[in-house]
Amino acid sequence: MAAGRLLLPEWSPQSGVLLAWPHEGTDWAPHLEAAESAWTTLAAAIAGFEPVLVICADAAHRRHVQDRLAAAGVAPERLRLVEHPVDDTWTRDYGPLCVAEAGRVRLVDFVFNGWGGKFPAARDDAASRRLHAAGCFGDTPLERVDLVLEGGALDTDGAGTVLTTRSCLLNPNRALPGGPPPDKPLLETRLRTHLGIRRFIWLGHGRLAGDDTDGHVDMLARFCSPSVVAHAVCERRADEHHEPLARMAEELAQALAAGPRPVRLVPLPLPAPVRDEDGRRLPATYVNFLVLNGAVLVPAYGDPADELALRRLRGCFPGRRVIPVDCRVLIRQGGGLHCAALQLARGVLAKE
Repeated sequence: MAAGRLLLPEWSPQSGVLLAWPHEGTDWAPHLEAAESAWTTLAAAIAGFEPVLVICADAAHRRHVQDRLAAAGVAPERLRLVEHPVDDTWTRDYGPLCVAEAGRVRLVDFVFNGWGGKFPAARDDAASRRLHAAGCFGDTPLERVDLVLEGGALDTDGAGTVLTTRSCLLNPNRALPGGPPPDKPLLETRLRTHLGIRRFIWLGHGRLAGDDTDGHVDMLARFCSPSVVAHAVCERRADEHHEPLARMAEELAQALAAGPRPVRLVPLPLPAPVRDEDGRRLPATYVNFLVLNGAVLVPAYGDPADELALRRLRGCFPGRRVIPVDCRVLIRQGGGLHCAALQLARGVLAKE
């Protein structure tokens, strides 16, 4: 393990949040106006607490985004815009991860292969290096790692422990081209080195219908602090999610009980099934919340369970405002607030 290196938790101080704006070249093209409205709402909510760095497709798109956010009341000093034509809008999975080492922050850029080769990803994979070359991250070092890993596949307590899933990290589709399939001992060794992870909690149960990430943990279970974990549950016994999420809760309880400190588990019930135009169930979950400086944005679906999730998460984040954000558009492409945004640690986002 790199001496003193540590993957920073989401609740550590942030300099800003990274978004990628929907455009005609993304999967949002058939629903572009609805997608832009959703991203406008998200960007404005974030800007109420900290700056937003937005990836735009080109100069014309940059002017369009700037005008749209200005009309929404986003203050210019809260907005940074950079041009890079991404393939997709889920920056959580291809943006850089922040680690602390020797008193400063470093950025770690893993290989992104479109969630196991399911979607085009070359431009997404290049995004961190493009932003770094453009000066968006100031003098923060960027380290490229030849290992396939998405940010949504890990969640940390900020003290060296991570939650993750076997179904994603150990999936053969996360191999490098021509390389061997992921090997658990080797993977743990490399993540110790690059992220300072000392303890792995590998979840073997838990899934959400419609999730094409192969089981990202940020849809299932998240640390709210070193001593609190929020996790998805399904209280409808006839629902396909009831049993696998119940087994996941048992796994969590057993693994966390063996850790260095007591950890409280907070169940977040799933909303009623959300489906697309073809009737396919979508992976709607309240676990995909986004932590900001002074606030937590929580997915909302116009469901009675929204208020229960908000109330429980308020108890997990004392001192932060807990704010609902409608995610019925975002979930059309299988994502939520956490998927769409990536926090940048304090000192990373360069000032204009």
